[in-house]
Amino acid sequence: MLTKRIIPCLDIKDGRAVKGVNFLSLRDAGDPVELAINYAAQGADELVFLDISATEQRRKTLAKLVEDIAARCYIPFTVGGGIASPEDVSPLLDSGADKVSINSAALADPKRIETLARSFGSQCIVLAIDARVEEGKWIVYSHGGKVKTEKELFSWAKQGAELGAGEILFTSMDHDGTKSGFAIDALSRLHRDLDIPIIASGGAGAIDHFVDVFTKTNVDAALAASVFHYGKIRIPELKKALHAQHIPIRMEELTQQQ
Repeated sequence: MLTKRIIPCLDIKDGRAVKGVNFLSLRDAGDPVELAINYAAQGADELVFLDISATEQRRKTLAKLVEDIAARCYIPFTVGGGIASPEDVSPLLDSGADKVSINSAALADPKRIETLARSFGSQCIVLAIDARVEEGKWIVYSHGGKVKTEKELFSWAKQGAELGAGEILFTSMDHDGTKSGFAIDALSRLHRDLDIPIIASGGAGAIDHFVDVFTKTNVDAALAASVFHYGKIRIPELKKALHAQHIPIRMEELTQQQ
């Protein structure tokens, strides 16, 4: 049986990790490289880095950050932010990233998913989807949750998978930063609809929320940010609790830090 993955997420703005609520009110969360080292030591299974800043030097800056992380952190990690073409992806993979995440660029031109999957393999391409409920439907947003699209969550996720995305990272904008739990119903349907891994994101506030998402849905991974960044949940304790609930989790490399 495949183990479930715990994935800390670091939103990067101007070289620093930040976190907000419902995609707003960003505050500093620390140095991303030091956070990555700490999470790897605690037993995180993977990491996700999303560059949310919009500088002209984004590609060079992000590649340098990826290089610094890869040199000091030995678990798989995904990088996203401003990725639209093979020319965006190559330097990140060459610098040490294992996967890349595409979001707004895919919404603007879905064929970009197919192009990247053909160039680098589906296993390397994560389709990130940010959505919120409006009039009973999950509506997809682009540009970090700022621009409403005409896409609906489930049909867009299915299209992305058909075009070659190897994984879906779904963030509920309604749950993001609220610490009220994951969007269980939407995640359950995504898993039913798709044959590729699903990463749950948005709403983690307690260990019980991770237990719920793994026992009430069949998602492959759960991603969180603020509860890890600010020390509310430590990964060793989280994994022990999941293991106690008979949820398959990687335990052998856990490092207890007092």
